[in-house]
Amino acid sequence: MKRFAKIAICLSAILLPGVAVLEAQSPKPKRINRAIELLEQGQPIYYTGSHSGTAGSFEQGKLDAQTWADYISYDMEAAPYDIAGLSQYMQGLAAGGPTRTGHRTPAVIVNLPVRGTDETTVRANAWMIEQVLATGVHGILLCHATTAGAVRAMVEAVRYPNREQGVGREGLQDGRRGAHGAAMAAKIWGVSQDEYMRKADVWPLNPNGELMLGVKIEDKYALANVDGIVRVPGIGFGEGGPGDMALSFGFKQNDPKAKEVQDKIFAAAKAQHLYWLGIGGSGPNKEAAIEAAIKEGHMVGSGEDTAAIGRRITKRAQPY
Repeated sequence: MKRFAKIAICLSAILLPGVAVLEAQSPKPKRINRAIELLEQGQPIYYTGSHSGTAGSFEQGKLDAQTWADYISYDMEAAPYDIAGLSQYMQGLAAGGPTRTGHRTPAVIVNLPVRGTDETTVRANAWMIEQVLATGVHGILLCHATTAGAVRAMVEAVRYPNREQGVGREGLQDGRRGAHGAAMAAKIWGVSQDEYMRKADVWPLNPNGELMLGVKIEDKYALANVDGIVRVPGIGFGEGGPGDMALSFGFKQNDPKAKEVQDKIFAAAKAQHLYWLGIGGSGPNKEAAIEAAIKEGHMVGSGEDTAAIGRRITKRAQPY
Protein backbone atom coordinates (compact mmCIF):
# COMPACT_ATOMS: atom_id res chain seq x y z
CA MET A 1 0.00 0.00 0.00
CA LYS A 2 2.86 2.34 0.89
CA ARG A 3 4.46 1.67 -2.49
CA PHE A 4 1.21 2.54 -4.26
CA ALA A 5 0.92 5.69 -2.20
CA LYS A 6 4.44 6.72 -3.20
CA ILE A 7 3.64 6.10 -6.85
CA ALA A 8 0.49 8.21 -6.57
CA ILE A 9 2.46 11.03 -4.96
CA CYS A 10 5.11 10.86 -7.69
CA LEU A 11 2.48 10.90 -10.42
CA SER A 12 0.82 13.88 -8.78
CA ALA A 13 4.12 15.71 -8.68
CA ILE A 14 4.57 15.06 -12.38
CA LEU A 15 1.02 15.70 -13.56
CA LEU A 16 -0.25 18.50 -11.34
CA PRO A 17 2.23 21.13 -12.53
CA GLY A 18 1.12 20.33 -16.05
CA VAL A 19 -2.50 20.72 -15.05
CA ALA A 20 -1.67 24.04 -13.42
CA VAL A 21 0.02 25.21 -16.63
CA LEU A 22 -3.01 24.21 -18.69
CA GLU A 23 -5.32 26.05 -16.30
CA ALA A 24 -3.11 29.14 -16.45
CA GLN A 25 -3.22 29.06 -20.23
CA SER A 26 -6.99 28.56 -20.44
CA PRO A 27 -8.72 31.75 -21.57
CA LYS A 28 -10.88 33.34 -18.88
CA PRO A 29 -13.72 35.33 -20.47
CA LYS A 30 -14.60 38.55 -18.71
CA ARG A 31 -18.05 38.73 -20.29
CA ILE A 32 -20.68 36.55 -21.93
CA ASN A 33 -20.57 38.64 -25.11
CA ARG A 34 -17.14 38.40 -26.74
CA ALA A 35 -17.81 41.37 -29.04
CA ILE A 36 -18.50 43.67 -26.10
CA GLU A 37 -15.44 42.39 -24.28
CA LEU A 38 -13.24 43.35 -27.23
CA LEU A 39 -14.80 46.76 -27.76
CA GLU A 40 -14.23 47.57 -24.09
CA GLN A 41 -10.55 46.84 -24.71
CA GLY A 42 -10.52 49.26 -27.65
CA GLN A 43 -10.24 46.40 -30.14
CA PRO A 44 -12.24 46.42 -33.39
CA ILE A 45 -14.54 43.45 -33.98
CA TYR A 46 -15.06 41.32 -37.09
CA TYR A 47 -18.08 39.26 -38.07
CA THR A 48 -19.01 36.42 -40.33
CA GLY A 49 -22.40 35.85 -41.97
CA SER A 50 -24.13 37.19 -45.03
CA HIS A 51 -27.44 38.11 -46.60
CA SER A 52 -27.78 34.52 -47.75
CA GLY A 53 -28.54 33.65 -44.14
CA THR A 54 -26.90 31.20 -41.76
CA ALA A 55 -28.26 27.67 -41.93
CA GLY A 56 -30.59 27.33 -38.96
CA SER A 57 -29.66 23.89 -37.73
CA PHE A 58 -28.16 22.31 -34.65
CA GLU A 59 -25.29 20.77 -36.60
CA GLN A 60 -24.41 24.07 -38.27
CA GLY A 61 -24.36 25.68 -34.85
CA LYS A 62 -21.91 23.06 -33.57
CA LEU A 63 -19.61 23.80 -36.51
CA ASP A 64 -19.86 27.57 -36.12
CA ALA A 65 -19.01 27.40 -32.41
CA GLN A 66 -15.34 27.38 -33.44
CA THR A 67 -15.64 30.29 -35.86
CA TRP A 68 -12.73 32.67 -36.44
CA ALA A 69 -15.14 35.60 -36.08
CA ASP A 70 -15.81 37.80 -33.05
CA TYR A 71 -19.53 37.60 -33.72
CA ILE A 72 -21.95 35.95 -36.10
CA SER A 73 -24.39 38.06 -38.11
CA TYR A 74 -27.53 35.91 -38.41
CA ASP A 75 -29.73 37.21 -41.20
CA MET A 76 -33.51 37.27 -40.97
CA GLU A 77 -34.01 40.40 -43.03
CA ALA A 78 -33.77 38.75 -46.45
CA ALA A 79 -33.64 35.13 -45.24
CA PRO A 80 -36.74 33.41 -43.80
CA TYR A 81 -37.98 34.25 -40.32
CA ASP A 82 -37.42 30.78 -38.87
CA ILE A 83 -37.42 31.07 -35.09
CA ALA A 84 -37.29 27.31 -34.58
CA GLY A 85 -34.21 27.14 -36.81
CA LEU A 86 -32.55 29.98 -34.89
CA SER A 87 -33.27 28.21 -31.61
CA GLN A 88 -31.73 24.98 -32.90
CA TYR A 89 -28.72 26.91 -34.15
CA MET A 90 -28.14 28.55 -30.75
CA GLN A 91 -28.40 25.17 -29.03
CA GLY A 92 -25.83 23.82 -31.49
CA LEU A 93 -23.47 26.69 -30.69
CA ALA A 94 -23.72 25.87 -26.98
CA ALA A 95 -23.12 22.16 -27.66
CA GLY A 96 -20.12 22.92 -29.86
CA GLY A 97 -18.47 25.26 -27.36
CA PRO A 98 -16.64 26.62 -25.60
CA THR A 99 -15.05 28.84 -28.21
CA ARG A 100 -11.31 29.24 -28.71
CA THR A 101 -11.47 32.23 -26.37
CA GLY A 102 -13.28 30.27 -23.65
CA HIS A 103 -16.72 31.81 -24.20
CA ARG A 104 -19.72 29.51 -24.01
CA THR A 105 -20.77 30.54 -27.54
CA PRO A 106 -19.74 33.15 -30.08
CA ALA A 107 -21.83 36.31 -29.90
CA VAL A 108 -24.79 36.21 -32.31
CA ILE A 109 -26.50 39.35 -33.63
CA VAL A 110 -29.73 38.94 -35.60
CA ASN A 111 -30.83 41.17 -38.49
CA LEU A 112 -34.55 41.57 -37.85
CA PRO A 113 -37.07 41.11 -40.67
CA VAL A 114 -39.17 44.06 -39.50
CA ARG A 115 -38.00 47.39 -40.94
CA GLY A 116 -37.50 50.42 -38.76
CA THR A 117 -39.67 52.65 -40.93
CA ASP A 118 -41.68 54.11 -38.05
CA GLU A 119 -42.53 53.59 -34.39
CA THR A 120 -45.92 51.99 -35.03
CA THR A 121 -44.44 49.32 -37.29
CA VAL A 122 -41.78 48.31 -34.77
CA ARG A 123 -44.24 48.23 -31.86
CA ALA A 124 -46.67 46.10 -33.85
CA ASN A 125 -43.87 43.61 -34.55
CA ALA A 126 -42.26 43.63 -31.11
CA TRP A 127 -43.27 39.97 -30.80
CA MET A 128 -40.41 39.20 -33.21
CA ILE A 129 -37.95 40.83 -30.84
CA GLU A 130 -39.30 38.83 -27.88
CA GLN A 131 -38.99 35.55 -29.77
CA VAL A 132 -35.51 36.26 -31.13
CA LEU A 133 -34.16 37.22 -27.71
CA ALA A 134 -35.68 34.11 -26.13
CA THR A 135 -33.36 31.93 -28.24
CA GLY A 136 -30.33 33.33 -26.38
CA VAL A 137 -28.85 35.66 -29.00
CA HIS A 138 -26.61 38.55 -27.98
CA GLY A 139 -27.95 41.43 -30.04
CA ILE A 140 -30.19 42.81 -32.76
CA LEU A 141 -29.63 44.96 -35.85
CA LEU A 142 -32.59 47.03 -37.05
CA CYS A 143 -32.42 47.36 -40.83
CA HIS A 144 -33.79 50.42 -42.63
CA ALA A 145 -33.79 52.32 -39.34
CA THR A 146 -35.61 55.39 -40.63
CA THR A 147 -36.89 57.31 -37.60
CA ALA A 148 -35.78 57.87 -34.02
CA GLY A 149 -39.22 56.70 -32.89
CA ALA A 150 -38.73 53.32 -34.53
CA VAL A 151 -35.34 52.92 -32.90
CA ARG A 152 -36.69 53.88 -29.47
CA ALA A 153 -39.45 51.29 -29.91
CA MET A 154 -36.81 48.61 -30.57
CA VAL A 155 -34.76 49.58 -27.51
CA GLU A 156 -37.85 49.53 -25.30
CA ALA A 157 -38.94 46.15 -26.68
CA VAL A 158 -35.53 44.68 -25.82
CA ARG A 159 -35.32 46.02 -22.26
CA TYR A 160 -37.03 44.81 -19.11
CA PRO A 161 -39.25 47.41 -17.37
CA ASN A 162 -37.00 47.65 -14.29
CA ARG A 163 -34.08 49.24 -16.16
CA GLU A 164 -33.25 52.83 -15.33
CA GLN A 165 -30.27 53.92 -17.44
CA GLY A 166 -31.26 56.32 -20.19
CA VAL A 167 -34.98 56.40 -19.39
CA GLY A 168 -36.25 59.93 -20.04
CA ARG A 169 -33.42 60.83 -22.42
CA GLU A 170 -34.39 61.53 -26.02
CA GLY A 171 -37.91 60.33 -25.23
CA LEU A 172 -36.86 56.81 -24.18
CA GLN A 173 -39.51 55.10 -22.05
CA ASP A 174 -39.40 52.08 -19.74
CA GLY A 175 -38.64 48.70 -21.23
CA ARG A 176 -41.51 46.48 -22.35
CA ARG A 177 -39.98 43.01 -22.56
CA GLY A 178 -41.77 40.28 -20.65
CA ALA A 179 -40.14 37.70 -18.39
CA HIS A 180 -41.24 34.73 -20.49
CA GLY A 181 -38.41 33.41 -22.61
CA ALA A 182 -35.68 34.23 -20.11
CA ALA A 183 -35.43 30.60 -19.00
CA MET A 184 -34.56 29.38 -22.51
CA ALA A 185 -32.08 32.18 -23.13
CA ALA A 186 -30.41 31.61 -19.75
CA LYS A 187 -29.61 28.01 -20.71
CA ILE A 188 -27.79 29.18 -23.82
CA TRP A 189 -25.83 31.76 -21.83
CA GLY A 190 -25.06 29.19 -19.14
CA VAL A 191 -26.44 31.28 -16.27
CA SER A 192 -29.42 31.22 -13.94
CA GLN A 193 -32.65 32.88 -15.01
CA ASP A 194 -32.15 35.62 -12.43
CA GLU A 195 -28.64 36.32 -13.67
CA TYR A 196 -29.82 36.37 -17.27
CA MET A 197 -32.46 38.96 -16.45
CA ARG A 198 -29.82 41.12 -14.77
CA LYS A 199 -27.36 40.87 -17.65
CA ALA A 200 -29.84 41.00 -20.57
CA ASP A 201 -29.71 44.74 -21.01
CA VAL A 202 -28.29 47.04 -23.66
CA TRP A 203 -24.61 47.95 -23.66
CA PRO A 204 -22.95 50.42 -23.35
CA LEU A 205 -25.93 52.33 -21.90
CA ASN A 206 -25.86 49.75 -19.11
CA PRO A 207 -22.14 49.00 -18.56
CA ASN A 208 -23.05 45.54 -17.24
CA GLY A 209 -25.37 44.73 -20.14
CA GLU A 210 -24.59 41.90 -22.55
CA LEU A 211 -26.87 42.85 -25.46
CA MET A 212 -25.74 44.92 -28.45
CA LEU A 213 -28.29 46.89 -30.45
CA GLY A 214 -27.48 48.30 -33.87
CA VAL A 215 -29.05 50.40 -36.61
CA LYS A 216 -28.60 50.32 -40.36
CA ILE A 217 -28.99 53.68 -42.14
CA GLU A 218 -29.72 52.78 -45.75
CA ASP A 219 -32.06 55.15 -47.56
CA LYS A 220 -32.61 58.88 -48.10
CA TYR A 221 -35.40 58.99 -45.53
CA ALA A 222 -33.12 57.58 -42.83
CA LEU A 223 -30.35 59.96 -43.86
CA ALA A 224 -32.63 62.93 -43.21
CA ASN A 225 -33.18 61.65 -39.65
CA VAL A 226 -29.70 60.29 -38.94
CA ASP A 227 -28.80 62.76 -36.18
CA GLY A 228 -31.89 61.84 -34.16
CA ILE A 229 -31.50 58.11 -34.81
CA VAL A 230 -27.94 57.86 -33.51
CA ARG A 231 -28.82 59.82 -30.35
CA VAL A 232 -31.33 57.22 -29.14
CA PRO A 233 -30.00 55.79 -25.84
CA GLY A 234 -29.28 52.06 -26.02
CA ILE A 235 -27.78 51.91 -29.50
CA GLY A 236 -24.21 50.61 -29.53
CA PHE A 237 -23.22 50.04 -33.13
CA GLY A 238 -24.36 50.33 -36.71
CA GLU A 239 -23.61 50.72 -40.37
CA GLY A 240 -24.58 52.54 -43.49
CA GLY A 241 -26.15 50.55 -46.31
CA PRO A 242 -24.36 51.73 -49.45
CA GLY A 243 -26.21 49.35 -51.77
CA ASP A 244 -29.73 50.30 -50.73
CA MET A 245 -28.67 53.92 -50.27
CA ALA A 246 -27.52 54.04 -53.90
CA LEU A 247 -30.88 52.63 -54.99
CA SER A 248 -32.72 55.17 -52.87
CA PHE A 249 -30.87 58.14 -54.36
CA GLY A 250 -30.37 56.68 -57.83
CA PHE A 251 -26.59 56.93 -57.58
CA LYS A 252 -24.59 55.52 -60.46
CA GLN A 253 -21.50 53.40 -59.86
CA ASN A 254 -18.55 55.39 -58.44
CA ASP A 255 -20.71 58.47 -57.88
CA PRO A 256 -18.75 60.64 -55.41
CA LYS A 257 -22.01 61.63 -53.72
CA ALA A 258 -22.33 58.05 -52.43
CA LYS A 259 -19.15 58.44 -50.37
CA GLU A 260 -20.28 61.87 -49.15
CA VAL A 261 -23.44 60.26 -47.79
CA GLN A 262 -21.56 57.49 -45.99
CA ASP A 263 -19.10 60.03 -44.55
CA LYS A 264 -22.03 62.07 -43.20
CA ILE A 265 -23.55 58.99 -41.56
CA PHE A 266 -20.23 57.99 -40.01
CA ALA A 267 -19.63 61.51 -38.68
CA ALA A 268 -23.04 61.50 -36.96
CA ALA A 269 -22.43 58.06 -35.46
CA LYS A 270 -18.90 58.89 -34.34
CA ALA A 271 -20.15 62.03 -32.58
CA GLN A 272 -22.34 59.75 -30.43
CA HIS A 273 -19.48 57.29 -29.82
CA LEU A 274 -21.16 54.46 -31.71
CA TYR A 275 -19.08 51.54 -33.01
CA TRP A 276 -19.40 51.72 -36.78
CA LEU A 277 -18.83 49.32 -39.67
CA GLY A 278 -16.23 50.38 -42.20
CA ILE A 279 -13.07 48.30 -41.81
CA GLY A 280 -12.21 46.72 -45.14
CA GLY A 281 -10.48 47.07 -48.46
CA SER A 282 -9.45 45.17 -51.57
CA GLY A 283 -6.60 44.84 -54.01
CA PRO A 284 -2.90 45.50 -53.39
CA ASN A 285 -3.67 48.40 -51.02
CA LYS A 286 -6.01 46.41 -48.80
CA GLU A 287 -3.81 46.54 -45.71
CA ALA A 288 -3.32 50.29 -46.01
CA ALA A 289 -7.09 50.78 -46.44
CA ILE A 290 -7.82 48.70 -43.34
CA GLU A 291 -5.28 50.62 -41.29
CA ALA A 292 -6.69 53.94 -42.49
CA ALA A 293 -10.25 52.89 -41.59
CA ILE A 294 -9.17 51.90 -38.09
CA LYS A 295 -7.34 55.19 -37.62
CA GLU A 296 -10.49 57.05 -38.73
CA GLY A 297 -12.36 55.37 -35.90
CA HIS A 298 -14.20 52.52 -37.61
CA MET A 299 -14.57 49.60 -35.22
CA VAL A 300 -16.42 46.87 -37.15
CA GLY A 301 -15.37 44.83 -40.18
CA SER A 302 -16.23 41.58 -41.92
CA GLY A 303 -14.27 38.79 -43.58
CA GLU A 304 -11.54 36.50 -42.27
CA ASP A 305 -8.76 38.15 -44.31
CA THR A 306 -9.78 41.60 -43.07
CA ALA A 307 -9.84 40.30 -39.49
CA ALA A 308 -6.36 38.80 -39.79
CA ILE A 309 -4.92 42.09 -41.03
CA GLY A 310 -6.86 44.25 -38.60
CA ARG A 311 -5.96 42.14 -35.58
CA ARG A 312 -2.31 42.38 -36.52
CA ILE A 313 -2.52 46.16 -36.91
CA THR A 314 -4.11 46.62 -33.48
CA LYS A 315 -1.82 44.03 -31.88
CA ARG A 316 -4.69 41.97 -30.55
CA ALA A 317 -3.64 39.43 -27.95
CA GLN A 318 -4.09 35.72 -28.62
CA PRO A 319 -6.28 33.72 -28.65
CA TYR A 320 -8.29 35.49 -31.33
